[in-house]
Amino acid sequence: MKRRTLLIIVVVVLLGLGVAVAASFLHDGLSSRATPGKLETMAARKMRRLAMPANARLAQNPVLASAEELRDARLHFADHCAICHANDGSGNSVIGNGLYPKPPDLRLPETQNLTDGELFWIIENGVRFTGMPAFSNGGEHGGTLDSWRLVHFIRHLPHLTAAERIEMERYNPKGPDDRAEEQEENDFLNGATPQRKAESQVHKQK
Repeated sequence: MKRRTLLIIVVVVLLGLGVAVAASFLHDGLSSRATPGKLETMAARKMRRLAMPANARLAQNPVLASAEELRDARLHFADHCAICHANDGSGNSVIGNGLYPKPPDLRLPETQNLTDGELFWIIENGVRFTGMPAFSNGGEHGGTLDSWRLVHFIRHLPHLTAAERIEMERYNPKGPDDRAEEQEENDFLNGATPQRKAESQVHKQK
């Protein structure tokens, strides 16, 4: 009798956990605007850690954190990573805010407390069921070093200066409208008539 009661209790607990997990994953329907619950976040971090090879966590960064290497990483981040993570690493970008889960704030302890090896592994291999892709280029030397440089930059994000952020903005990917506006600004600064304004004047004369 006791054994049967214990079995019923175990089944009920497992069903309860199943319902809680399902509710956590399916809250707000399947909208990517939702925010993962605490249970889902905890489970995802645990699974990520279990999926990561133990030797990867112990890997040491072979790149020295010089000012030149840090600048290269900063501009690389602006060109490749900021579209989702934002220049300051907050994750508050147009694409980042539309992802589920939203990119983590790289300045916070949840990321900063990871080892260099863990950060490198995530950059190289990505994270399943998120918007984080793998950036490994098949083990080519240059690509691997770029990832290690990015590890240094991620460490630097909590101390990013306003001047560094402004420099990064010049290296962010730009759409046609952004490029046209930038060209107009350059033309104005150089004393030339902005192209779109000139075309508008010609159109009015017709």
